Amino acid sequence: MSRFFRLFSVLFLGVVLLGCGGGEPDELVIYSGRSKALVDSLVSMYQEKADVPVRVKYGSDAQLLAALQEEGDQSPADVYWANTTGALGNAVNNDLLVELPDSVANTPARFVPSNQQWTPVTTRFRVLAYNSDQIDPEDLPESVRDLPKNRDLEGRVGWTPSYSSFQDFVTAMRVTQGADATRSWLQGMQNLNPNSYTSNTPMIRALAAGEIDVALTNHYYVLRLKHGGAEGEYEGDEEEEEEHEEEEEEQTRASAPVETYRFSEGDLGNLALVTGAGVLQTSDQSAAAQRFLQFLLSEQAQSFAANRVNEYPVVSGTEVPQYMVPVDSALGLSPEFELERLQEMDPTLDLLRDVGLL
Repeated sequence: MSRFFRLFSVLFLGVVLLGCGGGEPDELVIYSGRSKALVDSLVSMYQEKADVPVRVKYGSDAQLLAALQEEGDQSPADVYWANTTGALGNAVNNDLLVELPDSVANTPARFVPSNQQWTPVTTRFRVLAYNSDQIDPEDLPESVRDLPKNRDLEGRVGWTPSYSSFQDFVTAMRVTQGADATRSWLQGMQNLNPNSYTSNTPMIRALAAGEIDVALTNHYYVLRLKHGGAEGEYEGDEEEEEEHEEEEEEQTRASAPVETYRFSEGDLGNLALVTGAGVLQTSDQSAAAQRFLQFLLSEQAQSFAANRVNEYPVVSGTEVPQYMVPVDSALGLSPEFELERLQEMDPTLDLLRDVGLL
């Protein structure tokens, strides 16, 4: 072999190796039903650690699922980060997610689905918020099922029939109590002439203003009013989300007459709900996507979520702000429920339509 040819071969091999392994890392694409206030900060933290470019596509859970279905095998997405368990179940039913390795699935202390196709990221709890200037908590029922019996609350109840967390709660009631009992409860609540809201934030403001006396909601809406924090669910474009965040900061009032009532231990009114994320079948960089999920389950990310949006960590040992009920205490009040059943949403939506709530 000539000296010139050997030199050419070495140079050519070097170029090939640079092309194969020395370029920029592939962009990680995340489809997120969670808010920019939470996700943008966590993505920035991750990029500092991993030095990987990340692009986030925001939308509601339903919008993102529709996009994934339409894109099919051509989807650029690597990670689906959902706001509800029902949406994750939908993704599983449509064969969109891969099974996660034990290194990811074994990190959370609870709520990991049996199929291991997604991991829980944060926990929220259903509660009854009340106006402490108007209501003595001793007069409230031990069970959410008995709430319709409180005739003194007629015209003074707030709820959000079109909101995902409320629909998850109704689904859990239908699965555990049956469709007939759930229909009776919904009709009993309707007899109280409740005030319906499209989302929880305006409902909690109405509660603070004395326009209603009680409200079925998630725990963090009360904490956000009294201690600050951002919305965790994606609610619109960037400008709309910034407006929501500014309004929430302006409305923060530690002295607001709004408190949290929890029903008796094991009652459905204390139901734990989770957000979660999974790796998509269409991803060509599954290992990188799994590393991002592991970051979401790190102490840094779990603690940030607790402080930023007042949601509970799913990894043991992560501290929460002092104004939050301890994790074990909140979990002890929630009933045992197979969260994967929340994907059975269609019968719930049919029921809500049938009683005139949708």
